[in-house]
Amino acid sequence: MTSQSTESDGSKASASDRDPRPVTFRIARFTPRPQSERPARTNPFAKNNPFATTGSRRARGRRWTQEYRIRIAPQRTVLDALLQIKREVDPTLNFRYSCGHGMCGSDAVLINGRPDLLCTATIADCLAASKTMPNAYASPGVATGNLQAQQPPAFRRTGTTTTATAVSMSASHSGSVSDSDSTVPDFLATDPRKTATATKTTGLIGAPHPTEKSDPAESSAVEIRPLPGFTPLRDLIVDTDAMFEQIRRFKPYLLHDDSSADSNQAAQAKAAGTKPSSEYRQTPEELARYELLSTCIACGLCQGACPIYAGGEAFAGPAAMIAAARFINDSRDSHRQERLEAIDQVDGIQACQSIRACTRPCPRGIDVGEEMWKLVEAVKE
Repeated sequence: MTSQSTESDGSKASASDRDPRPVTFRIARFTPRPQSERPARTNPFAKNNPFATTGSRRARGRRWTQEYRIRIAPQRTVLDALLQIKREVDPTLNFRYSCGHGMCGSDAVLINGRPDLLCTATIADCLAASKTMPNAYASPGVATGNLQAQQPPAFRRTGTTTTATAVSMSASHSGSVSDSDSTVPDFLATDPRKTATATKTTGLIGAPHPTEKSDPAESSAVEIRPLPGFTPLRDLIVDTDAMFEQIRRFKPYLLHDDSSADSNQAAQAKAAGTKPSSEYRQTPEELARYELLSTCIACGLCQGACPIYAGGEAFAGPAAMIAAARFINDSRDSHRQERLEAIDQVDGIQACQSIRACTRPCPRGIDVGEEMWKLVEAVKE
């Protein structure tokens, strides 16, 4: 997938590029700290996480928020915007993608506080969603880029305060680029503190004024952060090895008992060098039990949305549970009871709190929360 800048005359622009507008992208940057030769200190009071062999989820390094402002059509995807930024503005920006069509799941990130894929999330949808729902991961005052039209934060503060104070507090915690680092260019186009007003608000900080309107082209902002619950490697790239290690733990492949008649028939046919007279038979109803689960692309969006897994608890995660459920529901698999015993662990299905936040971001339409509840019921049988 390529992203080209729009010509000023619009003669060579495609239909989706004929209406470019300025959009601000606030991207969380991360540069890892060089590994020290000294052995890492351990915490004797920390929980024993069976999946902590790949390292701590809190990687050490330098964090800051970089702001870019480009002209791009709202019909474009966020991946197109990042490619344009990398090619035309900042080649040091790092992010991961492969197919660019929502099939590989490698470009999972947090967009305006919601787990999503870069290649499927359009800029128009991200801007519309940011105006209807508050961003729980964004700092107060910088979620939408406009102080008068910003949405309320996830946690409400009480009392009387000024908008200027709220913006100064959020700017101090935004982790902007320090002046001492001369190696990182300054791409900050606007300073929210300069546009702050002294209008006093009571109760909810940054509540929109009923009589004031703002230009959507001037207040457009998209905030992008790495997926929660994963160890950041650089910028928006995270370490997914732990997730795939959890999936492999539950043997995501078909296990068939050799003592069954079908297996004996297949073994005899293989020894004789002939084809078996029949295949593993399965009715359409049996296929429907796991067919949708087999479309999981292991993108990790459900894990990033899960507050248990993203919170650092010892939990295998929804992705591993879905991989196990796919073969638990397969009628051809003869190790159903063993698979149920494998997931019935403290860090397995017992850690699920049935919050069902994992269902919303699934790009394949899998009701992850419902499947997790079915596993709970199957374990209790």
